[in-house]
Amino acid sequence: MAKISNRFWFMLHGWVSLPIWLLFCFICLTGTIAVLSHEITWLTNPASRALNPNDLPEKPVSELMTIVETAYPSAAVTGAMTLEPYLVNVVMFSDADKPFAMAYVNQYTGEIQQINEGMTFVGFIRSLHAWLLFPWQSSYSLGYYLVCSMALFMLASLVTGLIVYKRFWRSLFAPKLRLNQGKKTLLADLHKLSGVWSIWFIAIMAVTGLWYLVQAIFWHADIDIEPHAPLVAAEQLPFVQKSDMKPAVPNVSLTQALTLAQTRFPDFQPSYVMQPEHNRDMYHLSGSGDHILYDQYSYNLSINPWTGEVASATSPETMTGMQTLMHIADPLHYGTLGGIWTKIIWFIFGLILSGMSITGFMMWGLRNLRAFKNASVANTATDLLEEGY
Repeated sequence: MAKISNRFWFMLHGWVSLPIWLLFCFICLTGTIAVLSHEITWLTNPASRALNPNDLPEKPVSELMTIVETAYPSAAVTGAMTLEPYLVNVVMFSDADKPFAMAYVNQYTGEIQQINEGMTFVGFIRSLHAWLLFPWQSSYSLGYYLVCSMALFMLASLVTGLIVYKRFWRSLFAPKLRLNQGKKTLLADLHKLSGVWSIWFIAIMAVTGLWYLVQAIFWHADIDIEPHAPLVAAEQLPFVQKSDMKPAVPNVSLTQALTLAQTRFPDFQPSYVMQPEHNRDMYHLSGSGDHILYDQYSYNLSINPWTGEVASATSPETMTGMQTLMHIADPLHYGTLGGIWTKIIWFIFGLILSGMSITGFMMWGLRNLRAFKNASVANTATDLLEEGY
């Protein structure tokens, strides 16, 4: 009975892992590349590098946006993003001949190093990994569902693999890799050894993937995890004569709004800044702090541009359980929680996980090829016997 039970788990492990090995391997590889997408951008695009040979202090985001406004007087600057310290800041704007453009501005020298009007490598590889470039229909994408559902197969593969591989913990203390006992044995050892050493990584990928699946369902059902930012009250708007065609200028500048955010959260570091889109909109500031497990958007503030009031503010201390999951999923999934060193670790184990899908398929192929050959030989022998040979 024990043998039958073990065979059942082995077959289940194979069927939940192997039929989707190609898609799973592709998702793993693109995710592995996405982990180091910023670093690959730095290596391949000199204009993205925030060089600082004169050891200049970093300029505030508001000043970088002013630089772009000065260089493009007719442009509407909408926001800015702060990336890694060694990458330039990105200022988003639109102009008459540029529906959407991104200015790569060196935060130390203030130089506009490049104007990008297309998709970036970071945006492409992360979109390819997250939803396979499937189109978004309203609030959902079939590709996003497809990618997130891989977490279910990953979790099933992890559980069934541990059941099949008895005393798997021995590989942690006495790893075994037999190089001279044939391809089948070598593949099996590689697959088992990689799986045991990657248990923690597979578990993290599966759990965060399941969260992304839950998040996709929430988006599709129009359930907000975080509340919408408030609008400026109509009575707080300045009175403007109809004959005056110039829009009213906000009483509070972006620089002042950033100062208010710093006052509210002393460890606030802006990561994403958005200007008001209309007269009832607010400054939307997102950033990070000293919390290592939270992403770069864990602090969020909406600041009234007419009164300077902080209309809403959230931080890790005030988050609900669902909001906490939302803001710790990405650092765990992409390995950004410890900077470049954890990224490298995630990259290495991402390659190992991709290799496991390949070795698993090769093992499955060798086993089924042998079974097919044995069946063919048996059928041939049966036919010969029936014909009297």
